[in-house]
Formats: sequence, structure tokens, C-alpha cells
Amino acid sequence: MSTSSVEPSPHDRVRIFDTTLRDGEQAPGFSMTPEQKIELAHLLASLKVDVIEAGFAAASPGDSAAIRRIASEINGPTLCSLARTTLSDIDAAAEALAPARHRRLHIFLATSPIHREAKLRMSRLEVLKAIETALTHARGTFDEIEFSAEDALRTEEDFLVEAMSCAAAFGADVLNVPDTVGVSEPGEIRRIFEMLCEQVDRPDHVVFSAHCHNDLGLAVSNSLAAVQGGARQIECAINGIGERAGNCSLEEVVMALNVRPDIYPAASSVDTTQLWATSQKLMRLTGTTLAPNKAIVGKNAFAHEAGIHQHGMIADRRTYEIMTPESVGAPGTALVLGKHSGKHALNQRLAQLGYQPDPERLDDVFKAFKALADAHGEVMDADLVAIMEGYSPSGSVWTVLRTELRTTAGPQPKQFARVELSHPERGRVSDIASGEGPVAAAFAAVQTITGMKADIISLETRMIRAREGREFLAEIEVELDGDRVRGRARGPDIVTAAIDSLLFAFERHQPYHRQPAETAMHAAAS
Repeated sequence: MSTSSVEPSPHDRVRIFDTTLRDGEQAPGFSMTPEQKIELAHLLASLKVDVIEAGFAAASPGDSAAIRRIASEINGPTLCSLARTTLSDIDAAAEALAPARHRRLHIFLATSPIHREAKLRMSRLEVLKAIETALTHARGTFDEIEFSAEDALRTEEDFLVEAMSCAAAFGADVLNVPDTVGVSEPGEIRRIFEMLCEQVDRPDHVVFSAHCHNDLGLAVSNSLAAVQGGARQIECAINGIGERAGNCSLEEVVMALNVRPDIYPAASSVDTTQLWATSQKLMRLTGTTLAPNKAIVGKNAFAHEAGIHQHGMIADRRTYEIMTPESVGAPGTALVLGKHSGKHALNQRLAQLGYQPDPERLDDVFKAFKALADAHGEVMDADLVAIMEGYSPSGSVWTVLRTELRTTAGPQPKQFARVELSHPERGRVSDIASGEGPVAAAFAAVQTITGMKADIISLETRMIRAREGREFLAEIEVELDGDRVRGRARGPDIVTAAIDSLLFAFERHQPYHRQPAETAMHAAAS
């Protein structure tokens, strides 16, 4: 199966319309600053999406300014602004998009009975007249015009055909059929698109577009079914962000088209090797995380722990991977060593670390490995080195005795932490440090005490139910001397758990860089 980006012929091409900066950004918790929008827009251009919906110009002066700035800086994709059918919205979009090399107006108006009666208070005839007036006003100002029949999937089929034919007659180049409330399913949506392709009067260049929401978890499936039904544009967002349960996930729908050209009659021009980086950047910009099992870009998307899967992967990666991590720009396949892993995977990892134990020694190491996996879940390379070299790989030699957190008042408050640790040789050691937040301040104090400097890559914390009361679980990933190391710990409060996870990561790193106690103590003291 193909796993690389393909440039299809014009007849087989699906345009990718990215709405991360508009539909995605307006969802609660995903708001971005103008600088962040610009940064993401550059990545979307590198991804080679066809259209970037940069925002809703009439929504606010800030949205208009952000669209104008994006239009001034971004080359390649067509740039688009959303607008209602009001003339002032259309004029606002024209002004914001003025610097763009390729401009698209995206007009929307609801067509379903529930929207016509409850929200618009308009008759069918009034809806058609509004479409005609808006498109007539917009025609000639933009390079392209897209019309969306909001809540199309709950619109009477005869009126949907009439509304789409009206829009095409008055200048729409793209006819969007949104499943606004995510109520449809693949069989239904494919039939609707086949019907529209057959019955809507339109010029040859006019294409149909699908905009599917994920309320029933079917946004990607419905978008792909729409392509099978004749749609030649898919509206989607990075990581599937958007209103309520989100939009069609760009990375998922693009890779489905890419991996299964045998069942989907069209492909995109997206550079799939940029998917991972764009997804990661969006997570950092919005401060949100993905589920580990998220398709294509989740941290487990190319990870394998089960022994039988790992055995197959060692023999031929095609046994369990339908695409390569390189094809989406991911770091690479990971054979995660855990309690489900077998000897084949363990022996391969040991060989990569420079160890070739004989069968009897491998049996002993495998038992120790299984015991550690049962206790801590994932087993890291540092743990294996510790087992092979005779070090204790579990826990940390440091014990947290006390943490005190303090925040100053005022318009620019500062956070301080006092941390006291205990060490078998050094005894009780404490330090006070500041940082951008209480946990960052506590980490700064810990690094001063231990003499180990780390770049914090990620920290995830959550409350878990324990047999007595509750506990907090902290999982951290840090970079130490060029190595990425993970730590995990539980604690009675979130700060203690976070500190313990950092100390555990330090301990896991030590087998690679173990030094005499005197040297370590001197480094920490200085």
C-alpha cells in the first residue's frame, strides 16, 4: 500500500480545506493569540493544504486583524474568511483578505426546517432570496466563493437541491454540505452526495464539499463516504478540534485516502510527512493533549507492546503497520517494553544496548524485567542497563520530606517553592527557588539540590482512586544530557507526585552516566 504523499490528477483530486483557525479555534479551550495563529498558518502552508480558513472577519476586530496578517504573510494555500449572508460580513471579509494572493469567501446560511423556523424565522423563498442577494454582492470581489447550507443533513432533500442550485447559479464555486450537528452516518451521507451530484444544476467547475462534525464519532467516516459519493473537498481540522466533539480529523482523513486508494476515488496533495509536527505544534499552542491511542499522531500510534506483535514487527514491520511512522513525520516505531512483551523484543533491545546474554542469563534477565514491568508498567532502556549491570532500577535514592509553595501578590505575581529532600549519604538538603508556576519552582529547587539539570518535555498528572482515599499519578518526560528519560510516581498530592516522578527520571538516567559518589556530591554542592 502507498504511504507517501501523491500528486493526483485534477479529476481525482480532493481539496483539503483546513478550518483549525476558525471552527477549531472557536471551540472552548482552543483559543489562540494572533502570533500563535500565524505560527500555525505557516505550518499549514508547509503541510500544503489547499485552503486555510483563517477566521471569521466580522466576528471581532481581533479576528479581522489576524486574518489580514495571515493573508499578508502566507503563500501557497487559498485564504478564506467565513461570513454570514449579510452585506457587512461580506465587506469585512473582503477587507481582511485584501492582501491575500488567492481569496475565498465562505458564506453560510441555514436551510433546515428547525433552523429556518426557530433561528432565522425565514421561509424557503426568503432563504433563496438571501442567497441570491449575498452572492450577487460578493461576485467579482473574491477569487472563489463557497456557499454552505448550514444543517444540510437535516434539510428537506428537494429544498437542499433548490438552495444549492440557486447558489451555483449566482456564482458559488464550491457547494458545502455540512453535517452541522454530526447526526449522519456513512451510508446516508454517501447517498445524499450522489443525489446532489446528479440533481443540482451547476457549471462544470463547481465542486461539492463535506464538513462533518464528530458528535457520533463518525466525522472521518462520513467525510470519506462523501468522497465516495462525489465530494471533492473535505473540511477538517488538525487533531479534529472544533465545536462540541470536534471536526473531521485532517490527519486521519488524509491518511485514509493515502493508504486506501483502492477504495477511495481521489487523493489529496497534502505533504503527509508534516502531519506529526503540525499536530504536536497545535498541542503546544493550545495546551491540550491527545489520547495516547489517537490515530496517526497519538504517542501509541506506532507503539507495540504485545509479544506476538513485537515478534511480527521484528520479522517484518508490515505484519502490524499499514503505514510507516516516517510517512507522517513521526519519530519512529516503538517496541514498548511492558508486561505483555516477550523474550524476542527484550533480546532485540538488549542487543541494541550492546548486550548479548546467553540463554540462561536471558532467562534471569527476563524474570527481572517482568517483575519490573508489573511494578512500573513501561520498562525503559535505563532500567535494562541497571538490570544488566546489577544496579537497582526501581525508585529513587532521594526522599521528599517537605514542600512549601508561596505566591506573591500584585499584577505580576511570582511563585516560589521550598523543597526539602533526604539522601542516604548527604542527609537532609533543602533549597528555595522560583519559577513560572509552583511546580516549575519546585523542579528548579530539586535540580539545584541534586545537581542534575533537565529540560522538561512533558508532565501529565491526574487523580486516581486508591484503596484509602485518593492519590495523584505523575508521568514526566525530560531530556538529560541528550537522552530522553521518563519517570512515573504516585503521591498524596500533585506536587509531591510530580517531584517524585522527576527524581525517578534522574535515577533511571544514572546507569548511563553513573559517577563516583564523591564527584556527584561535589557537583551538587557547587
